[in-house]
Amino acid sequence: MNPQLFLMVIPLLLAMVVHEVSHGYVAYKLGDNTAKFMGRLTLNPIPHIDLFGTIILPAILLISHSPLLFGWAKPVPVNFFNLRNPKKDSAIVAAAGPLSNILMAIGFSIIYHIFIFIPIPYIQQPIIVTCVYGVQLNLIFAFFNLIPILPLDGGRILAAFLPPKWAYNFAKSEPYGMYIVIGLLFFGIFNFIYYVFVMPLSNLLL
Repeated sequence: MNPQLFLMVIPLLLAMVVHEVSHGYVAYKLGDNTAKFMGRLTLNPIPHIDLFGTIILPAILLISHSPLLFGWAKPVPVNFFNLRNPKKDSAIVAAAGPLSNILMAIGFSIIYHIFIFIPIPYIQQPIIVTCVYGVQLNLIFAFFNLIPILPLDGGRILAAFLPPKWAYNFAKSEPYGMYIVIGLLFFGIFNFIYYVFVMPLSNLLL
């Protein structure tokens, strides 16, 4: 098993946990304390663990020598009716997750450039490799979640800008959203996101 795959674990956990906490924190600031009440506004990964998305899927990818890890955390609960302006604020809450991943990608790139010029034996290379994965994983999280399909963040952002009747009809698609996403993955949406968005941006940041 490639030991470098284990260097993905920390940026993967950070990408998942910070993404979800960002949703809950912004919702809390906009009037909904559901996530805070349930103890989900924490960077401790344990409350955010999803059995399949956080443990089983990454483990399968590790064992199968996947070139890249992927997964997800348990969604932070948000009661959109508690928000001060539900329609507008729901888009802000949804956008907080992908935005947090983009900011983390920038943060990892800054650390990467610092350690490029710090020749510390045994430490420099693992940190550089971890930062490269941190940039790529966070960009993947950001752009994957911006796919305009419910229940992904992109779908919630789109719904906030649709006329009420269209938004109502669009909301009916949410129970089938993950099946649609799985279908898109089967037809190569992941590769499309990686080569069109993630690779050019990661090359720019690194």
